[in-house]
Amino acid sequence: MVRRPGKGYRYGRWRGGPDPLAPPYDVAAAVDELGDSVLGGSGVREALRELLRRGMDGRRGLDELRRSVRDRLRRARQAGRMDGTLEQVRELLDRALGAERRELFPDPDDAARLAEAELDALPEDTAGAVRELKDHAWRSDEARGYYEQIQDLLRREVLDSSFASMKQALENAGEQDMQAVKDMVADLSQLIDAHNRGEDTDEQFADFMDRHGQFFPDDPQSVEELIDSLARRAAAQERMMAGLSPDQRAELADLMAQAMSDMGLASEMAHLQDALRQARPDLPWGQRGQVPDGEQALGLGDATSAVAELADLESLSNQLSQGYAGASLADVDEELLERALGRPAVDDLGALRQLERELERQGYLNRSDGKLELSPKAVRRLGATALRRVFAQLDATGRGEHDVADAGAAGELTGSSREWRFGDEQPLDVVRTVKNAVLRTAGEPRRDADRAVHIAVEDFEVVETERRTGAAVALLVDLSYSMALRGTWGAAKSTAMALHSLVTTRFPQDAIQIIGFSSTAQVLRPETLAELSVDTLQGTNLQHGLILARRFLARHRDAEPVVLVVTDGEPTAHLEDDGTPFFCWPPMPETIARTVAEVERVARSGATMNVFALDPEPGLVHFVHDITQRAGGRVFTPDSERLGEYVVADYLRARRGRRAR
Repeated sequence: MVRRPGKGYRYGRWRGGPDPLAPPYDVAAAVDELGDSVLGGSGVREALRELLRRGMDGRRGLDELRRSVRDRLRRARQAGRMDGTLEQVRELLDRALGAERRELFPDPDDAARLAEAELDALPEDTAGAVRELKDHAWRSDEARGYYEQIQDLLRREVLDSSFASMKQALENAGEQDMQAVKDMVADLSQLIDAHNRGEDTDEQFADFMDRHGQFFPDDPQSVEELIDSLARRAAAQERMMAGLSPDQRAELADLMAQAMSDMGLASEMAHLQDALRQARPDLPWGQRGQVPDGEQALGLGDATSAVAELADLESLSNQLSQGYAGASLADVDEELLERALGRPAVDDLGALRQLERELERQGYLNRSDGKLELSPKAVRRLGATALRRVFAQLDATGRGEHDVADAGAAGELTGSSREWRFGDEQPLDVVRTVKNAVLRTAGEPRRDADRAVHIAVEDFEVVETERRTGAAVALLVDLSYSMALRGTWGAAKSTAMALHSLVTTRFPQDAIQIIGFSSTAQVLRPETLAELSVDTLQGTNLQHGLILARRFLARHRDAEPVVLVVTDGEPTAHLEDDGTPFFCWPPMPETIARTVAEVERVARSGATMNVFALDPEPGLVHFVHDITQRAGGRVFTPDSERLGEYVVADYLRARRGRRAR
């Protein structure tokens, strides 16, 4: 809406930047995709990297962008050969010598024979022959023309290799044009020297562009942009030379030196090269990189441009791979990306950057000291996702409705309510039921005399009550490396998060502790669990895990004690008397004995211990059957895909108390 003086207001499309009424950026789908990777066993950083690589919402991810860049890189490598200038010079030289010999042949004078002898004695290499012919007294005007073409070609190609588009600008150039080039190079060296000394060069840069802007069609807006463009081209020139054969490199370097000397620019160009190297030491100066190897012969300037493009594409591909330490989307050069793939690619990159920012801004990711973690908000969402999947499996297998939303069927009122479901025995919440009916029918037409409230099935709500007994659940999850090797770690991680979500959201009067064990055991917070990967240390120290479980259960003596163990191997580690872990494979009798002793202590505390064995290996099966008999528990051998279903169902069964079993 725009106010127009004297004419009121005019309504139209908003043009003042981002739409102020646009809905917030929705990252829920991104969080769910992150959750899929995290619940599959990945860490948070790996999950985010995978999401950015895949892309979403119709936007290309980093992998697709990089594939497009690699395709462009393959095409650029076929641009042509780098010895085109050398080939052109040789061709013009052969024409000049042929024309000169044709002019000398019919002349019977001894001077003609002497001139022919001089031509025969020319060096075999092209650069040497061009140098020797510099002061040659040409008899043939055609030959002289060819040699002048060589000189003009070298001047333009040499300058074009340092300054883009100079070859076209200097075509048919005269003395005045060449003097303008010399003035530009001198002023440029002074500008870069001042910049390297740390001086304020804004005014000097503006004056330079006013005088010499015609030599820079890319129109740099600052001295940094100017230096960056020139330094990249100078570094590409060095890489191009490094990609030639030794003989080609020697001949071309000699020809370039001759051209620079003839133009009186040898010392200035050498100084400029040193200044650019000082200004941008981070560029790969002198390193041999990818070079074009196509069939078409390229001139010196075009070859330098092709090598520069290859270097830019290779750098861009590396940036998009994000495969180096400390990589971030901020590293991707938008200018290079737009030159390579166009503006849509930059928009796709911007969408990925916005997604990463919004995940942090909306509180799903926390970054502290360079470490990326899921926030409690995201962990709750992941746990709920894992729980929904578990209940979907339970429903699909016909094992009954386990998604218990009430806080209990008996006991004191909690003050909250929920919608009524078929089979509920809780008392109706009359106030909320009537309120729901009134709100539902508020917009319906009615007669003045009709004041009745018509209640429908969907209006009913029941009150929630506290359970008379709670449960204390210790879930022990094997973190040994074998869990990753067997592909069961993701299922165990997802199960732990699902059970934690179930207990904390549906049964708040219950207590749960997740304990991970490998060479030693540790208590895991949900946020830690989401980031956790399996331990590469050897050992399955169930004894230490049970010690921590007993300590947890001792703090909840009034609750129904439940111990659930998820493992894929028999114990191979224990704690020595001084607390240091000891590992041995095959398991030592002392390890088994200490673990069994801890099992019996758990049993004496009144806890039920059920074990979910993820590997049918006979040694594990025999061991877990033995310890569950001692603890009065049971053994389950589910597939990893059904682990969550078994664990959650067993918890729901166990929390009802021993009499319910």
